[in-house]
Amino acid sequence: MVMSLFFFYSFLCFVFLISGCFSSSFDHHLCSPTEASSLLQFKQSFQISDYSTLKCDTSFPKTKSWNESRDCCSWDGVTCDLLNGHVIGLDLSCSQLRGSIHPNSSLFQLHHLQTVNLAYNNFSTSSISHNIGRWRNLRHLNLSNSFFSGKIPTEISFLSNLVSLDLSSSYGLQLDERTFETMLHNFTNLEVLALFLGNISSPIPVSIHPNSSLFQLHHLHTLNLVNNFFYPSSIPNGIGRLRNLRHLKLYGFQGKIPTEISYLSNLVSLDLSYSYERLQLDERTFEAMFQNLTNLELLSLYGVNISSQIPVNISSSLRYLDLGYTNLRGVLTENFFLLPNLEILKLSGNDLVKGVFPKIHWSNTLLMELDISSTGISGEVPDSIGTFSSLNILNLAGCQFSGSIPDSISNLTQIRELILYHNHFTGHIPSTISKLKHLTRLDLSINYFSGEIPDVFSNLQELRTLHLSYNSFIGSFPASILSLTHLEYLGLSSNSLSGPLPSNQSMLQKLTELNLSYNSLNGTIPSWVFSLPLLSSVSLQHNRLRGLADEVIKTNPTLKQLYLSNNQLSGSFPQSLVNLTNLETLGISSNNITIDEGMNITFLSLSSLFLSSCQLKDFPHFLRNIKTLRYLDISNNKICGQIPNWFSGMRWDSLQFLNLSHNSLTGHLPQFRYDNLQYLDLKFNYLQGPLALFICNMRKLILLDLSHNYFSDSVPHCLGSMPNLRVLDLRRNNFTGSLPPLCAQSTSLSTIVVNGNRFEGPVPVSLLNCNGLQVLDVGNNAINDTFPAWLGTLQELQVLILKSNKFHGPISTCHTKFCFPKLRIFDLSRNDFSGSLPAKVFRNFKAMIKLDGEDTGNIKYMESMSNLPFVRSYEDSVSLVIKGQDIELQRISTIMTTIDLSNNHFEGVIPKTLKDLSSLWLLNLSHNNLLGHIPMELGQLNTLEALDLSWNWLTGKIPQELTRMNFLAVLNLSQNHLVGPIPQGPQFNTFENDSYCGNLDLCGPPLSKQCETSDSSHVPQQLESEEEGESYFFSGFTWESVVIGYSFGLVVGTVMWSLMFKYRKPKWFVEFFDGLMPHKRRRPKKRAQRRRT
Repeated sequence: MVMSLFFFYSFLCFVFLISGCFSSSFDHHLCSPTEASSLLQFKQSFQISDYSTLKCDTSFPKTKSWNESRDCCSWDGVTCDLLNGHVIGLDLSCSQLRGSIHPNSSLFQLHHLQTVNLAYNNFSTSSISHNIGRWRNLRHLNLSNSFFSGKIPTEISFLSNLVSLDLSSSYGLQLDERTFETMLHNFTNLEVLALFLGNISSPIPVSIHPNSSLFQLHHLHTLNLVNNFFYPSSIPNGIGRLRNLRHLKLYGFQGKIPTEISYLSNLVSLDLSYSYERLQLDERTFEAMFQNLTNLELLSLYGVNISSQIPVNISSSLRYLDLGYTNLRGVLTENFFLLPNLEILKLSGNDLVKGVFPKIHWSNTLLMELDISSTGISGEVPDSIGTFSSLNILNLAGCQFSGSIPDSISNLTQIRELILYHNHFTGHIPSTISKLKHLTRLDLSINYFSGEIPDVFSNLQELRTLHLSYNSFIGSFPASILSLTHLEYLGLSSNSLSGPLPSNQSMLQKLTELNLSYNSLNGTIPSWVFSLPLLSSVSLQHNRLRGLADEVIKTNPTLKQLYLSNNQLSGSFPQSLVNLTNLETLGISSNNITIDEGMNITFLSLSSLFLSSCQLKDFPHFLRNIKTLRYLDISNNKICGQIPNWFSGMRWDSLQFLNLSHNSLTGHLPQFRYDNLQYLDLKFNYLQGPLALFICNMRKLILLDLSHNYFSDSVPHCLGSMPNLRVLDLRRNNFTGSLPPLCAQSTSLSTIVVNGNRFEGPVPVSLLNCNGLQVLDVGNNAINDTFPAWLGTLQELQVLILKSNKFHGPISTCHTKFCFPKLRIFDLSRNDFSGSLPAKVFRNFKAMIKLDGEDTGNIKYMESMSNLPFVRSYEDSVSLVIKGQDIELQRISTIMTTIDLSNNHFEGVIPKTLKDLSSLWLLNLSHNNLLGHIPMELGQLNTLEALDLSWNWLTGKIPQELTRMNFLAVLNLSQNHLVGPIPQGPQFNTFENDSYCGNLDLCGPPLSKQCETSDSSHVPQQLESEEEGESYFFSGFTWESVVIGYSFGLVVGTVMWSLMFKYRKPKWFVEFFDGLMPHKRRRPKKRAQRRRT
């Protein structure tokens, strides 16, 4: 008892002694003047910048509290030893520092430092100093996210007491192999290691070898390595030896994930994401991970190529699970949703994951985020969705969901993001959505919602993104949207909204983008559209708006993009638009706008101006005041006369796109000084004279379209050496001489169209260099050559048109394994070719063979180019002469396959191998000297729609097998020696007499001649003179040309094929050409993951 009292009183005395010491110490300055001076010198090296801090929840300039009037131990971010006053800790993370740390900074004089944290500042001009090795007492060093660069010094390995080292997200740092291994060898106490190996001088497999010191760090519990994508490396097998690891993050590795990773049974978090499918995880290791890593709370394998079934046995400890874009397959079950601790579940981007949304009622779920977007999950969203009351984020985008949104969605009162775009939802938006008061993002776009948009948005005051585009909403603009004071994006485009926009004052003070395009809104544009303080983009095109409000637009420096095209604006150009002082893009095309010749206005920042189809009669003079143009479109107007000198003399060094097409411009082409031009379109004018050599200075041209003019003389050879030129269209001019040596020094051309000129000589052999050539049209010239079989080596060639020239001789085949493998349109008509039909050549036309399992319902179109913003795709158009009418299809689908060898001197029989071209759409062998019978095998061409064998010497009966061609719409067998009864069948019954004229021994319907017992003594008649008989029928229907042009949609081809596919009746084909189908907007395509179900 006495001893106990003694120890108790001794303890009290000790406590009082210590407290007295501390009290005495705090009565004086703890921080030494030398260390305080060093800190103040360090402070003077930096500026305070709000822009230098990244990823900080809170940040403030800690060094602002540093001054001599206060003890440095009381300064923000400074920690001192309580016994001796030495500075032992410096935490300046998120301090908004900006500047450079000098290699001899006073900071390195603080020898007692144990903790240094400089993370999340901007030291972009700094390297890690060699003096860092003087911090021998340092235990914790964090230089992450501070933009250090240069080589990590070897001296860092002197810090042998380090417990944690974080150099992550330091993208400019370089770490050599020797320093890296020395660090690992010396840091025996290391528990936390985070490195970004961004510029490591040797690949990671060399640095982390099987016997690396990394695997001797037995105290290591946190490892974060982000590898360099330029030096791809695999995860070493030795990773399994770090048995104490609790947190492992490995970014940027590739190859197979070792099975040894499943040995790390103490792991709490494992993050192998963002490998972009460079990492592979086999099914066995995947299952072993779930079986052994029972303590896992976070698992992220985003982008890892797993290609496995959905796991069944999942750790119940998981709180965060991300298996997005891992190529998982199988059926999604309710097991995922029943994990008791799961808060975040992400399965996006796995289009092979099927199933329906589980109908479970789980009131105690902790699930806060559910992302199953871009999967194959379908069906309706069940009412039980309302039981997920903890949900903050629900992302069902890009799936196959249908039905309506259940009313129970209103029970998700904590939800912040509701993302349902790209599905098949129908019905109305439930008005109870107004109960979701915490919504920041609502995206219902690209669905089939209908009815009026409920005017209930005044309750959703936290909403920042509202996206309802591409639906079938009707009615007026919901006025309550104007009360959303935090809204940043509003998209209601591509619906059927009508009526005027509300004129009352808008509260959308944070709106940055407004898209109401493709509706039926009318009236005037209210003034609030131009007065919102942060609004940068306004899209109102394709409506029925009549003009601007009466109020003059006030000065607005934030609006940069304004799209008003395809409305009903009329009158003078609204000059008050110049008050949009930073306007960069202005689209007013397809309005009835007039521009007075003397209008002198200035847009200081305008770079893109679209004034096509505006009834302009002159070049707008205010263009003289614009110095920064990149895109200019004044096509399809009524501008006539020569291009003015002031226009061609403008120094628009940044101009990339110039479209003057579809006007009435005359005279010679003046010398443009737009050396950076990439897209020049002058088609459909009256320009004439030679093509000036200044065109050779436009070395960046991607597209040059001079078609439908009166240019003459030879074409400059420099067009063959333009490095970026992809589309060259010179058709319908008066060019003469030889074809230029295209692709002589460049291989970029994909489309060459010179149809309808007066070119002579041979086809230039330089075309062999056009590796990506898809379209070659030299028709309607005077080219004198034999068949250029060597073109068959161009593996991408799809369209070859040599018609109406002076080609001669037989059709030879090229001496390569794959000859014309992608050819779909082959037109040699109206030449002097001779010999037999090229059966061997036909066998090479693989693109005309419909392969087994081919999805013929998936319509695709040839793509030529669309590299620039605002530039529409350049697509093929086809002109076909049928019954004397020139019918032009504005676009060609890949199902269109044709062979036209008409009007030549081919002899011999029709080869049976034509039957293999089972996707053939048109076959024209008319006006030749073909003999023998019509092969019955042609009946296997079950997609053929037009067949012309007229004006030959064919004999025998018409094969009954031809009646199997269910799509045949046009048939011409006239002027041959065919005999016997005409076959009867669904399509043959639709053909009239002119399909068989000149075959005197044919009988039966539709001919009036009845079939009787044939007279064996009867001699078949001679053919009439071709000159006398060509006036009736279509003299053998032929391709007039296959021409290339710009098109603004894909409707005609889509409608043609869908009708044919739906009704399987080809009779529509001829009737279709009586008129043009109107253009119609299309819904955006689903993502690639959703192409097939």
